[in-house]
Amino acid sequence: MYNEIKLFAGSGCPELAQKISNYMDIPLSGWDIIQFPNQNIFVRLHGSVRGQDVFLIQSHAIPLHTNIMEMLIAIDCLKRDSAGRVTVVVPYLAYSQSDKKDQPRVPISARLLADMIEAAGADRWITVDLHSSQIQGFYKIPGDSLTAFHILVSYFKKKKLDGVVVTPDLGFAKRGRNFAEAVDLPLAFVEKRRVGNENVRLALTLIGEVAGKDVIIVDDMVDTAGSMKQAVELVKANGARDVYLSFEHPVLSDPAIERLSKLPIKEIVTTDTLPIAPDNMLPNMTILSVSEMLGEVILRSHEGRSVGELFNE
Repeated sequence: MYNEIKLFAGSGCPELAQKISNYMDIPLSGWDIIQFPNQNIFVRLHGSVRGQDVFLIQSHAIPLHTNIMEMLIAIDCLKRDSAGRVTVVVPYLAYSQSDKKDQPRVPISARLLADMIEAAGADRWITVDLHSSQIQGFYKIPGDSLTAFHILVSYFKKKKLDGVVVTPDLGFAKRGRNFAEAVDLPLAFVEKRRVGNENVRLALTLIGEVAGKDVIIVDDMVDTAGSMKQAVELVKANGARDVYLSFEHPVLSDPAIERLSKLPIKEIVTTDTLPIAPDNMLPNMTILSVSEMLGEVILRSHEGRSVGELFNE
């Protein structure tokens, strides 16, 4: 057991960190994060963390590499002040799509990031909905890979839709099936194929029936919204009624907001693992918070209680 909990909020998700703090009724600890004109980052704590159980909350939001480097420097700062344990809480973990060598002469960046977090001195890690579960094996230190699946499923179950769950590609089929079973709806798939000699994949075929049904298109993240755009257009062309999007991580790189704003979507349901700028909030967006889940996991980790029990596992 360690001394009391200390919570620190990085620059990547200050609003989410504050919600976690409010849920736990533990104030965020003070520190200065300074970026000098030469873009070097400097971190200075306002008080001692010697022997404390420290949780650093930092999502890998844009500016991505600034936030990653800030996280690593903050871990080093906390360890050098003799923190009893440092757990890095990363609601959205970057580079999770680069988890294997799927072509010659390329890196495995997810493994590199894991090595950097360990080298900086983190003792544990917590994240939400890894793009690939195998990334857990890249870490020698223990961690908790959580999911917002239950939060999204609970929201859609209340709607009692007469619909179909659709995955935007076959790679998400397993998780899509789990979602469909949880909301008690049938499942359909979008099949993509490479066209010509270019590295371009187009949604060409819909496997399943959506005519006259509401459709929930599920994925783990939306980046530029290219796949979602194709999936929405395909299900609408096949007679879908209202279309809903459900995903955990709102990366929303350009031109995602422009694309989503022009699509015939009833509702976009996502979480606050990444902050969404006010200018990018669309009228049909619903943001579900992961703050209570993360706050409860932090408490259980500190007290040495099972995290699996939280999800009936």
